[in-house]
Parts: sequence; C-alpha cells; structure tokens
Amino acid sequence: MAVSNQGAGDEQTLIALAQKGSSTAFEALYRLHVGKVYGLCLRMTGNASEAEDCAQEAFIQAWTRLELFRGDSAFATWLHRIAVNAVLGRMRKSRREHDRLQVVRDIAPPTATVGDSGGLQDLEQALDELPAGARHVFVLNAVYGYSHDETGEMLGIASGTSKAQLHRARRLLAQQLEGAET
Repeated sequence: MAVSNQGAGDEQTLIALAQKGSSTAFEALYRLHVGKVYGLCLRMTGNASEAEDCAQEAFIQAWTRLELFRGDSAFATWLHRIAVNAVLGRMRKSRREHDRLQVVRDIAPPTATVGDSGGLQDLEQALDELPAGARHVFVLNAVYGYSHDETGEMLGIASGTSKAQLHRARRLLAQQLEGAET
C-alpha cells in the first residue's frame, strides 16, 4: 500500500500500519505532525536547537512506544504528551547546558527581519523570559488549548497549580509587553 500521499483522514490506517512495523507509515505520521510537535517544543524551550532535539527525541520515543498507543485519545494528544515529557526530561538532565545556552542567547539577541513590526518578536521574547513553569503552562493551556487538568497531568502538577501558573504567566507577559512599548 502506498502511504506517501495519505491524508489526515487515513491517520488511523497509518497508525495501524506503523504499529505493525511499517516505517513508511510512520514517516507519513511524522510528516503530518512534525510541525506541531516542533512548535510545541520551541515554545516550551525557547531555543530552536533544543526544540529540534526534543522533537526528534519525541518521535524516536513515539516509534519505540507506538505499540502502547491504544487510541484512548487522539494520536496528536498522545504525541504532544511524549513531546512535553521529552522537553521536561531534557531540561532536567541538562540544566547547566540550558543555562549556558541562555547566556549565549542573552549576549546575541535575534536580529529583526525585514518587515518585522516587532510585536510578534516582542511576544516571543517575553515568552522566552517567563519562568519555566509559567511558560510551560502558558504554552500548553493558552497556545495549545489543553485544559488545566490535562496540562497538570502532562506536567505532573495539580490543576490548581496550573491555573496559578497561567495567571502568573499572563501577568508577567503583560508587564513585559508594557515595558517593551515604552
């Protein structure tokens, strides 16, 4: 069966084939989801290089654990949970490396692109400057739309903590963005 031109409607077929060992089917699943997984990792890490590594790790883990996917949730949700765990695991294991990368990023901030109004860049920079817990909750809840219960479950925190972190993130973002306008 040719899987290279499969659409999102055939995702269940691709999953079944990949669970039987079809690397072609898994490649098609990868192509369907890589952009969103990378985006999630990028927003959580605030660093393109680390996001690439985390996204790659997430797909490696998804491939090795694919037989564990039962379909209780959407495949994208399952994959996002793996990506979140990859980001959190990488951050726990390489805290010092992450701090070194942050110092380099602070020394050489990204340059504005032609036609960049600065608004989106300011938001991305403000998001990068949030404390990790607040940033993770904000990304999962406000950007990706997960509920506080789902966010809490993914991050290993209580639903109330998720709500508090989201409130903190919004307050800090508002303060940072107000400061960027003046």
